[in-house]
Formats: sequence, C-alpha cells, structure tokens
Amino acid sequence: MDQLAVVISEQEQAEIRLEFARLKQDHADFDAAIEAMIATACDPLRIQRMKKKKLALKDRLQELEDRIIPDIIA
Repeated sequence: MDQLAVVISEQEQAEIRLEFARLKQDHADFDAAIEAMIATACDPLRIQRMKKKKLALKDRLQELEDRIIPDIIA
C-alpha cells in the first residue's frame, strides 16, 4: 500500500481536530443537560434519548480520534 494514501494531510488533520473539539464540547453539554434532567426528575424516556445521543457522540469522537492517532502495530 502506498504510504501517502495512509497519511492524512495537515489540513485534514486540522479539520478533524476542529470537529473533535466541537463534538467534545457537545458531549460535555449533553452530560450537563442529562444531569439537570435527572435533578429535575424529568421524563425517563427523554433522559434515555439524551443518553443515546451522547453515546452516539462518544462513538463519533472515538472514530475521529482513531483517524488522528492510528494504531501502530509493532
């Protein structure tokens, strides 16, 4: 495999890092919102939906992190 195909450009890496930072903030916002919903005894179904959205964000963050820091097999 061509090494250039594996390496992402600095611009792509910067874009990924920017999206990662934005999603990380969104994840923290969801966390705070869920805590507030729990504290105010909000509808459990709404809380569960928020938790699913937060989990989807976490999965996307992991994907982005894997693109930025690929596994190195020694």
